[in-house]
Amino acid sequence: MATDDRTYRWVKDGSLGAGRMRYGADYNPEQWPREVWDEDVRLMREAGVNIVSLGIFSWALLEPRPGEWDFGWLDEVMDLLHANGIDVDLATATASPPPWLAKRHPEILPQTIDGTTLWPGSRQHWRPTSPVFREHALRLTRALAERYADHPALVAWHISNELGCHNLYDFSDDAARAFRLWLQERYGTLDALNAAWGTAFWSQHYEEWDEILPPRTAPTQRNPGQQLDFERFSSDAVRDHLRAENAVLAEVTPDVPRTTNFMVAQNVRDIDYASWLDDVDFVSNDHYLRPGELGRDDLSFWANLTGNLAGGRPWFLMEHATSAVNWRAVNPPKRPGELVRDALTHVAHGADAVCYFQWRQSRAGGERYHSGMVPHAGSDSRVFRDVVALGAQLQTLAPVTGTRRERARVGLVFDYESWWVSGRDSHPSEAPSYDGETLAWYRALLDVGVRADVVPVAASFDGYDVIVAPMLHVVPDALRERLRAFVAGGGHLVTTYFSGVVDEHDRVWLGGYPGALRDVLGIAIEEFVPMLAGETVTLASGAVVRDWSERIARVEEDVEILDTYRDGDLAGAPAVTRRRGGSGSATYVSAAVGREGARALLQRLAHDVDALAGDVRASDGALEVIVRADERGRYTFLANRTDDAVTVASAGELIAGAATSDGATTTIEPRGVAVIAEGTSAAS
Repeated sequence: MATDDRTYRWVKDGSLGAGRMRYGADYNPEQWPREVWDEDVRLMREAGVNIVSLGIFSWALLEPRPGEWDFGWLDEVMDLLHANGIDVDLATATASPPPWLAKRHPEILPQTIDGTTLWPGSRQHWRPTSPVFREHALRLTRALAERYADHPALVAWHISNELGCHNLYDFSDDAARAFRLWLQERYGTLDALNAAWGTAFWSQHYEEWDEILPPRTAPTQRNPGQQLDFERFSSDAVRDHLRAENAVLAEVTPDVPRTTNFMVAQNVRDIDYASWLDDVDFVSNDHYLRPGELGRDDLSFWANLTGNLAGGRPWFLMEHATSAVNWRAVNPPKRPGELVRDALTHVAHGADAVCYFQWRQSRAGGERYHSGMVPHAGSDSRVFRDVVALGAQLQTLAPVTGTRRERARVGLVFDYESWWVSGRDSHPSEAPSYDGETLAWYRALLDVGVRADVVPVAASFDGYDVIVAPMLHVVPDALRERLRAFVAGGGHLVTTYFSGVVDEHDRVWLGGYPGALRDVLGIAIEEFVPMLAGETVTLASGAVVRDWSERIARVEEDVEILDTYRDGDLAGAPAVTRRRGGSGSATYVSAAVGREGARALLQRLAHDVDALAGDVRASDGALEVIVRADERGRYTFLANRTDDAVTVASAGELIAGAATSDGATTTIEPRGVAVIAEGTSAAS
């Protein structure tokens, strides 16, 4: 991970120490008449905006005809922003090609799994593996870099935009050729590929590389190994485009940091962002709130993971929404207090920049009902008043910038490949959800007041007392050895059903489930017992099981049975087990017990696992406690997870948030966040 001081660079003229909290939005002045621009910068100053992302979807205006450039309007905007003290994160503008490019070169257009061409009229209508598109995109990137290399407003490069959001999976002939090259590099020989994919099944054995295709529409289930490798290849193909633009910018403007906006979020499962970290100077992310009660914890989960992808360094919240989005079936506005709460929760998890899509809500186009910092109603609106209030709060949080989120004692493992594979077709059940299961355990940890780091599976387990790994379905041999070593070294592992089942090629580990984890857990499972819709069983503890259960057939003598099935065909059989080894342990939950069952188990384990005891301030689940700190001081963020006010004993100075303090206690408003400073220089 690119997280050391040599390689992790913040926006130009910034530092990784205390500085300004960055605040702003995507800015699209090309959508508006020139007279609106002056009002924009006036309102930006009023709101405390100090950075904008510019030019993201402007290729058609910058290059209206092949090789003909029109930078005049962008020059004027860059100068106007600089004159008003607003920095620019300048996009390479390659996210969506202009109509002329698709007209002249329809071979750049991506194709779906069934061969349908995706035509212009939306965005991202390009193949990641198209050499023609790459040539034109890099020419534009170079032209922008050469023109604005020395512009004083430029503080960072924004490479493309949400890479792979709509065009990740391309099944064209370009993709087929690139896929074969990727496979040759990965496997070396067809014998190795045939073994990995199990091509003896269904007469799929390959004798020539050019026999291999992307997993296009087929009569029935496609080869699982082929699907997994195509997912890996597709993530790498988009990453390769990132690297290509990055190389041009590094050549022309080596002193300007470069980033691209990740989409670490519940609705984006297909890109392994942990593999992209060495290709950006700082991590950026886009996240949009899920509606309903689940949303606040979902936001915390993904912000937590983003912070750990960044290795604890500051990261840039490139996009979120001031209120409603426009792309769900129903798009409710944010409730009072949620705009500030959501922003400060991201800050708590390490964001030193808080930005929105977009500055001014569009009048036309596909996202005209997506909220902005300046809504259709204008500046005399609740949303803009909240935007101004947030800007003032972020100014007071300048001392927090550059601090690192304090490491938790519990790590919750997140694995993109387990997410991909566990949801595959032709499985025992389609009901279990990897992201739903991991979020349920995260919420259970919050419910008992335990801070946990959501860590990518490749991250080191060193320093954690407990590793929680729900539905860790894909376990290569190296990961199995890391988990064994963790338990042998005194760590406590908690994992769940459908874990350890397959290797890195989606081939089943033989000898009984949970396969690769069978030895460390001391159990063997002969059959999965998925449940029909509406069916439930109960455990002896009272936990209600839906969707999934398993028949644990063998239990080693040193394994303790913590819970059993109380009814159904598995009545009396083990449901939850724990194997101790020295000072470590390995716990297995064979059933989908949900958030409530997970919470009860964590409370039981807390009797002899100190790291699960929880923070007394959050032990009733009302608060999430997050800490950022450095040698200057310590900052505790208390996020209210409820719709009621919560009062706790004060432990420092209240410096920001929707809260009040009388010196002895701090009261956090419903859906509010309080920021408490500790240390002699914390509030200076």
